[in-house]
Amino acid sequence: MASDTIIQVRNLWYRYRDDIVALKGVDLDIGAGDFVAVIGQNGSGKTTLVKHFNGLLQPASGQVLVGGHDTRKVGVGALARTIGFVFQNPDHQIFCATTREEVAFGPRNLGLAGEELDGRVEEALHRFGLVELADSPPAVLGFGMRRKISVASVYAMRPRVFVLDEPTTGLDWRNSMSLMDTVRSMHEDGHTIILVTHDMKLVCEFAQRSLVLRDGGILAYDDTREIFKRSEILKETGIEPPQIAELSKRMMSYGMPDDVLTVDEFRAAYVGIGRSLR
Repeated sequence: MASDTIIQVRNLWYRYRDDIVALKGVDLDIGAGDFVAVIGQNGSGKTTLVKHFNGLLQPASGQVLVGGHDTRKVGVGALARTIGFVFQNPDHQIFCATTREEVAFGPRNLGLAGEELDGRVEEALHRFGLVELADSPPAVLGFGMRRKISVASVYAMRPRVFVLDEPTTGLDWRNSMSLMDTVRSMHEDGHTIILVTHDMKLVCEFAQRSLVLRDGGILAYDDTREIFKRSEILKETGIEPPQIAELSKRMMSYGMPDDVLTVDEFRAAYVGIGRSLR
């Protein structure tokens, strides 16, 4: 593996049963420090692919290397030091009596104890705004808070890579943005982020690169801005760009660029057009 590659996939095939082929010869390199969105229709292989990164699934054939280690030869527990996986449903992760215990569970299983463990837990509680809920049972908290706890519990393990499977499902826009702003700050700290989502607004707002899957294979893998400029890719996968991107394209005759992805970009371009007309 190249020194700047954290995940390498070569000719990966996976079958759930002999008659259901979920992944078909996938080849993929994810660089250390990347922020990658994994997108595509239901059944395209998104979750199946990312579950290979932490060893939850093993290749039927082919190879997955994480930090240079073959996932078939390294246990899930050992991979957890590199890959942190946040499930789509937080209730599939949460089971401890208090939020503090939940956040401490992962790093304790990695062998941490004493001041180092306590420091990890306190830092995670502060980063995710959970200090006041540290002694509360997660089961009685709202879905948004349980989601934050599930991410914080993985963050406390300090993996190099975070895989988040539909992390904003069930959250309103304000809570979604709050969570994703924290994820962005983790990326700015140097963590590799892999985001599985159907929300194209999140993809355009946060992901530097996008991986488009279709029928178990890679249809495209490129900078997010380039992906959303390729109308044939979007049409083939049924992906709809954010409304602000569509509005910008309709205003190209007025001078708007064809690669606007976010509201802030639209505003800046619109103001620039106004100034040029003065």
